[in-house]
Amino acid sequence: MDIRLIYATFPDTQSARAAAGRLVGEGLAACVNMWPGMTSIYQWDGALEESQEVVFLAKTTRSRAREAIEAVVQAHPYDEPAVMLLPVEGGSASFLDWIRRQTGSEAFEGS
Repeated sequence: MDIRLIYATFPDTQSARAAAGRLVGEGLAACVNMWPGMTSIYQWDGALEESQEVVFLAKTTRSRAREAIEAVVQAHPYDEPAVMLLPVEGGSASFLDWIRRQTGSEAFEGS
């Protein structure tokens, strides 16, 4: 399967929205979903931290994933942004085809 999800977290809706606009505007992702209000607890510089973040989930293809991840990292305000690439096992065929069309990856690429 050639469809991928890019998971990231952002400190605020404004920075997440800017990254989403770039990805969709440049055809690197078909769609980005954002959920504000997630609580994250983590260690940073030796201290236990807790912060509110925005979950960012971009729908893309394997052929656009590397460039999309680079764009997310460039747009990100964190020193060490959480950005992960996740494979998609399946889904609605017409929706997956829409992702391919939106990203210029119309031909099925296999897994």
